[in-house]
Amino acid sequence: MNGIAAPIVAVEPAPEQVFWSPRRRVSVVMVVYMTGEALEQSVRCVLADPLVDEFVIVDNGSPGRQTAMLQALAERDRRVVLLTGHGNVGFARGANLGARKATGEHLLFLNPDAFLQPGCIANLVREIESRPSPCLVGGRVLNADRTEQRGARRGDITPMTALLSLSRLARLAPALRRYEVHWECEAAPDAVAPVPTISGACFCMRRADFESLGGFDEGYFLHVEDVDLCWRVRRAGGQVLFHPKAEVIHLGHTSQASPVRVEFHKGLGLARYFRKRSEKPVERLLAWLLSPVIVCTAVLRPVVWRLKGRAA
Repeated sequence: MNGIAAPIVAVEPAPEQVFWSPRRRVSVVMVVYMTGEALEQSVRCVLADPLVDEFVIVDNGSPGRQTAMLQALAERDRRVVLLTGHGNVGFARGANLGARKATGEHLLFLNPDAFLQPGCIANLVREIESRPSPCLVGGRVLNADRTEQRGARRGDITPMTALLSLSRLARLAPALRRYEVHWECEAAPDAVAPVPTISGACFCMRRADFESLGGFDEGYFLHVEDVDLCWRVRRAGGQVLFHPKAEVIHLGHTSQASPVRVEFHKGLGLARYFRKRSEKPVERLLAWLLSPVIVCTAVLRPVVWRLKGRAA
């Protein structure tokens, strides 16, 4: 797996993982598309967690070997529900398909290249239990070297902060640092803390809250649907929380899809998000004017990575 050491997977439940009675069912929802080798280990980590009652895998289109692996898994493990045959409908729509099929009172959305660490689900669900609705709790997303990943906790994403963060000017220019939307370089809080935006790589919601908000906005094909959901939770008077002890290792960049195509959809998503949340005429005009700039900036990123010799 790209030379990355596999994280330790705990198969025995920790004593503190059984903490509410009657226990509410937990459904993990995972959307799969051209994931690569990370998928098999991600699946093993999910099924090793004793709190997983149901594992809904939405296959938007996997290579033959992975398709066969997922089908065999669904046949031998009654917890696994496999949805196939709908084609590549995008992440937001795929996740909504999975959520509608799931039967658990709690929904945990997980990327297919993310590896749950021991106690992650227990920490997320425990926090959800004690919070008013609507509530969304995100885990602490780590790189393979266990440093915190960019995007795990973020400020409010606006056109200005997005452009300065995408271009890295917010970090390079001291006068612009107040516009930096990524907080991974700051010390992690000791306890659960409210933040404007968390990463969609691993987060938990009550089914009722997810449904009351209409699920993911299917106008997003890939990326930014998590930012939009966080914004709608806050707009509804709810809380978006970051849990520093609910850890998940997220490899990232494992998709076999074109990185330019992925970044293009990210740019489209950001542009759409800013148009959607603009209220005043001036804000709407600015959002439309910035849309092509945001898309072009996003598409140029993998080109710059390649020129610098970095893996996209």
